[in-house]
Amino acid sequence: MERRTIGAGALGVGAVGLGCMPMSWAYSGSRQRGDASMRTVHAALDQGTTLLDTADMYGPFTNELLVGRVLRERRAEAFVSTKCGLLVGDQHVVANGRPGYVKRACDASLRRLQTDTIDLYQLHRADPEVPIEETWGAMADLVTAGKVRALGLCAVGARARRRSGGGMHDITLRQLERIQQVFPVTAVEAELSVWSPEALDALLPWCAARGVGFLAAMPLGNGFLTGTLTPGQGFEPDDLRARHPRFTAEMMAANQPLVVGLRQVAARHGATPAQVALAWVLAQGTQVVPIPGAKRDRWARENAGAAKLRLSPKDLATLAALPAAQGSWD
Repeated sequence: MERRTIGAGALGVGAVGLGCMPMSWAYSGSRQRGDASMRTVHAALDQGTTLLDTADMYGPFTNELLVGRVLRERRAEAFVSTKCGLLVGDQHVVANGRPGYVKRACDASLRRLQTDTIDLYQLHRADPEVPIEETWGAMADLVTAGKVRALGLCAVGARARRRSGGGMHDITLRQLERIQQVFPVTAVEAELSVWSPEALDALLPWCAARGVGFLAAMPLGNGFLTGTLTPGQGFEPDDLRARHPRFTAEMMAANQPLVVGLRQVAARHGATPAQVALAWVLAQGTQVVPIPGAKRDRWARENAGAAKLRLSPKDLATLAALPAAQGSWD
């Protein structure tokens, strides 16, 4: 697989990563058998997908344990990204950016992942009760201690968007500027896809100008852009899409033109709509690495195949002409 570099340290990773969250969190059937999930991670590594993206909250904790079982056998082949800063309670997910907590969380993640070093340690969300410089300073200490190679941030937006639950906020560009003065930001993880291209306006140019890598979260639109979902099919109560405005039957039907456009381009290349959606993300910059989630090994292999797909100017024009997605994403 093509390799890409992220951050000023030029950390090398496969062009398409693997989002491990769906194996343990947020989607119907996430709590699948561990052997099936391990096959998925092994299949991704076999294809040259090196970046494995997880977090302590996924499960919680079970996703890191799963990845750790694979790393025990194949650590040298993997680039491990995990996250801290969110605690899962009975009713809400809450942010915790206290320095002491961050350091304890890192030690716990190292144990679960069965590794001595985390390649990329990310702050999952900003804690409104703690100055972000204090949180970032504690994370920088982990680099100095040799426990972490590089630092990143997740859920970055141009504005302070509050999420549901107690005290969850996106990290803003202004906060990025502030912490960049404390310790270098190696990578930013934020949503980017054909139906959610907002990062193209300010965030992606910010990263490109500063040599910061960009990990494209949800590049398949939570599965919608694969073309495998049927409007009105419904989702299990534990599936995040059951509560998302874009996944009502009405909005899924209204957004079908995006899938039609992806299929049109896919037919030219003998590819799948998902591969075209990922190739579009890859075309947005050499520092961009999509991290599509996958629960099955066949999907991991299909996603990895997108690294070989080169979209032509005609393809990109077709996708640029697609209507904007309808429905709020908040």
